[in-house]
Amino acid sequence: MGWSRHDEAITGLTLRRTLVQLPRMLLVCARLARDADRRATGTVVLAESLRGVTAAVSLLGIQAVLAAILAPAGVADGLRDALPAILLVAGAASAGAVLAAVTTYADGVLQPKVERLARERYLRRALTVELSAIEDHAFHKLLESAQFGASSARRMVGQGTRVISALISLVAAAGVLAVLHPVLMPMLLLMTLPGAWATLTIARGRYRSYHEWVQHTRAASTISRLIIEEDAAAEVRVHGIGPFLLHHFGAMSRAYEGEQARLARIAAGTRLTAAALTGLTAVAAYAVLAGLLWTGAVALAAAGAAVVAIRAGSSALDSMISQVTNMHEDSLFVHDLHRVVTESTGREIPVGGEPVPDGPVGIAVEHVTFSFPGSEKPSPVLRDVSLTVPAGRVTALVGENGSGKTTLVKLICGLHRPDSGRILFGGVDTVRADRAQLFSRFAVVGQDFYRWPFTARVNVGIGRAEEPMTGARLDRAAGQAGATAVVDSLPRRWGTLLSRVFQRGHQLSGGQWQRLGIARAAYRDAPVLIVDEPTAALDARAEQEVFDRIRALADEGRTVVLITHRMASVRDADLVHVLHEGAVVESGDPAELLARGGRYAEMYALQAARFADPPERGTSVC
Repeated sequence: MGWSRHDEAITGLTLRRTLVQLPRMLLVCARLARDADRRATGTVVLAESLRGVTAAVSLLGIQAVLAAILAPAGVADGLRDALPAILLVAGAASAGAVLAAVTTYADGVLQPKVERLARERYLRRALTVELSAIEDHAFHKLLESAQFGASSARRMVGQGTRVISALISLVAAAGVLAVLHPVLMPMLLLMTLPGAWATLTIARGRYRSYHEWVQHTRAASTISRLIIEEDAAAEVRVHGIGPFLLHHFGAMSRAYEGEQARLARIAAGTRLTAAALTGLTAVAAYAVLAGLLWTGAVALAAAGAAVVAIRAGSSALDSMISQVTNMHEDSLFVHDLHRVVTESTGREIPVGGEPVPDGPVGIAVEHVTFSFPGSEKPSPVLRDVSLTVPAGRVTALVGENGSGKTTLVKLICGLHRPDSGRILFGGVDTVRADRAQLFSRFAVVGQDFYRWPFTARVNVGIGRAEEPMTGARLDRAAGQAGATAVVDSLPRRWGTLLSRVFQRGHQLSGGQWQRLGIARAAYRDAPVLIVDEPTAALDARAEQEVFDRIRALADEGRTVVLITHRMASVRDADLVHVLHEGAVVESGDPAELLARGGRYAEMYALQAARFADPPERGTSVC
C-alpha cells in the first residue's frame, strides 16, 4: 500500500503546519467540487456563508435578550422588551437549521460525484500509459497509492464543508467577542490550544502505529481469508491446517490488541492532560471576563453573550482542527492523483501514426535487442533477434522458460519498443505505426488470460468490447474454439455468471476456461492470433482438438503465433523458431529441426523420454 510513503508527512504534522496548509487544502477541495458539480458547490458555499451570518446574528441577539431582561425595569417589562430579540434569535436558529439541511443535501449530492470524477480520471490515465510504465516499480507503486485518492477526494469535500462551517462559526464568535471587548478573542484562542495539541498528538501516534503495524495486520487478514478461501478449502480440511491457521491468527490479533491498548493509554493520558490545561485556560478566560465585568468594562448582558460566544467558538475551533488533520492525510493521496497525471506525461501510448494494413500480413523481426527499463539484469532479455512470421501460417516460438518467447510477442504486438532493431507488421515499423490500429490486429490468449467475474457472454464478447454482442457471433466463436459443449452445460448458457463470489455464480474447470479464452480470441476475429501455452490445462485428447482448431483458423487465413515449451504441441506448425537465452538459435519446420539434431531435437527427445516405457524393476537403465 501507499500509506508508508506518506509517513514522514503525517508524523511531522504540527498545529502551525496545519493552519498554514489550510488554504491550500481548501483550494484543492474547491477545485474538485467545482469540476464535479458547480451548482452543488455553489449551494454549499452560499448555505454555509449564510449559516455564519445566522450564527453571528444569534450571538448578538442573545446579548440583546440578556440586556433587556437584566434592565432595571420589571421582569414583565424586560420580557416584553426582549421579545423582538427573542424572535430574531429564533428566526436565526430556524434559518440556520434550514441552511444546514440544504448543505447536507448538496454535500450528499456532491461527494459521490467527486469520487466518481476522481476515479475516472485516475483510471483513464492508467489506461493511456505504455505497458512499460505499468511494469515500472516506482510508477506502479504510485498507482497503488493514488487508488486511495478517489475516496480521499470524496472525504476531503465533506471535510472541507465542515471546515468552512467551523471556520465561519469561529469568525462569527470571534467577531462578536471583538465587538464586546478586544481582549476576549485571544482568550478564546488560548482555550482551544490544548484540545488542538491533543488531537494532533493522538493522530500522529495512530498514523505512526499504522505504518509500523501495516504488514502485521495485513498478514493477519490474509490468514483469516485463507480459512474461508474456496481454493484452499480442500487442503485446509484434508491436511488439518485449520487449527494451525487459527492459532496464528489469534496470536497476531492478540499482539495487535496490545498495540491498540497502548495507543488507548496514550490517548487517555493526552486527553486528560489537555482537559486539565483547557480547564486552566478556561478559568483564566473567565477570570479575565469577571475582571472586565467587575471594572465595568463590559456590561452583565455582554458578559453573558461572551460566555456563549466563547463556548461556540471553542467548539468550532476544536472541530476545525480535527477536520483539518483528517484533510491533511487525505490530501496526500489526492496529491498522488495529480502526480499520476504529471508523471505519466510523456509515457502515454502515442495517438495516431502510420496506418497498419488489415487482413493477413507477414511479420518480420530484424536484429531486435530489448531490455526491461530499470532491470537489474546486466544482459538484455532479447539479443539481436531476427525471424519471420509468414502470413496465414502457424509459427511456433519454443524454448525453455525465461528464453524470451513471451517478451518477444509483447514487442510484436507493440506493447514494448525495442532498444535497437525493428519489427515490421506488413512492412510498417511498429514504432511508427498507429498503435490503436496495431492492437486491433491481434487477438491474444495468454497463458494466464484473465477470467472476468462476469457472465459467459461478456467473457467471450469482451474480445470486441467496442461492438454490440450478438448471439450468432458468440455461438460461432464458441464453435470455432470447441466451447459449444461448455456453454450448453451452463445453467443459463451465455447468461451464466462465472464467479462464485456472487450469488448464483458458476465455477468452471481450468480446461473449460481455456476453451472460453480461445473463444474470446475467435470472437475478436483479428488477422493475427497469439496463443501462449494454450493447452496447459487440457488433457491429451482436448489438446489435440485445440491444435486442430488453431490449424483451422490458420487455414482460414489467420496468422497464428504459438508460444510453448512442449515440443509435442508444435508438430503441426509450419515454422518453428527456437529461442535460448534471448536469442534465436534455430529456425525451420518441425521435421527439418528434428533431422538436424540440434537444440530442438534435444528438447524433443528429453520430453519424449518421459512417455517411454519404464524399465522393469530390478533391471538396469544403462
